[in-house]
Amino acid sequence: MSETKILILYYSMYGNTFRMAEEVSQGVKEVKGVISEIKKVPELIPDSIIQSNETMKKAREMQKDIPVATLDDLRNCDGLILGTPTRFGNMCSQMRNFLDQTGKLWQEGSLIGKPAGVFTSTATFHGGQETTLISTILTLLHHGMLVVGIPYNIAELSSTNTGGTPYGASHVVGENTYQQLSQDEKVLCRALGKRVADIAVKLKHTTEAI
Repeated sequence: MSETKILILYYSMYGNTFRMAEEVSQGVKEVKGVISEIKKVPELIPDSIIQSNETMKKAREMQKDIPVATLDDLRNCDGLILGTPTRFGNMCSQMRNFLDQTGKLWQEGSLIGKPAGVFTSTATFHGGQETTLISTILTLLHHGMLVVGIPYNIAELSSTNTGGTPYGASHVVGENTYQQLSQDEKVLCRALGKRVADIAVKLKHTTEAI
């Protein structure tokens, strides 16, 4: 059986969602025969604004080696995990802009039947994590993807007092735009990555066996 490719596609202004993407990738890599690819969507904020903000500049430097995704990355993956910070209870404009360009993939049915998961980060506990995750899932459903969440047999989903939802992994950043991921949040990120990878392998094996 050929290797299974999981694309972790994200946007991160201050580096928090990027750190989540790294943890999700660790979960993907726990599954034998799976390749984890981390890529970011194109930036929309003018460079002059980024250069005037030290936190944003540091985040850009942190992510300088992460390639920018193309639509072919979506077409060629066996599973997809999307990560976006919350913007007023919804995905960020950078992610929305990229997904709004996937009309041709929708016409082709390129993503139908592929497993997909989502993750997000917010500054506060009630900053719209669940609405962001669910609204992101709507786009995946329109593409015919198989949405993968985090089940409650993952103990940290019940014990967490920071981020974490059954709809996808999440992280509470805090008021200072940066806070280390809690241990529970790390476990849940990895659980999401591993689950999407597991399902992608099983689906690919079944398809290739037919």
